[in-house]
Amino acid sequence: MDVKDSSGNVLNDGDSVQVIKDLKVKGSSTTLKRGAAIKNIRLTSKEGEVECRVGKGTIVLKTCFLKKA
Repeated sequence: MDVKDSSGNVLNDGDSVQVIKDLKVKGSSTTLKRGAAIKNIRLTSKEGEVECRVGKGTIVLKTCFLKKA
């Protein structure tokens, strides 16, 4: 299964990505700002989602809002 970012680049475990759009995090008052760098992503069983740590919590992000850094 190939997981691709918004530009079509293949993502792997441990890659760094950047957010391409301001995203509100459900269940939290935080917002991920455009250009925020996220390191060490983990692939999930779903093709369009990755798991990552932001601050002290772990969240799942859709790959259509990410680009490989």
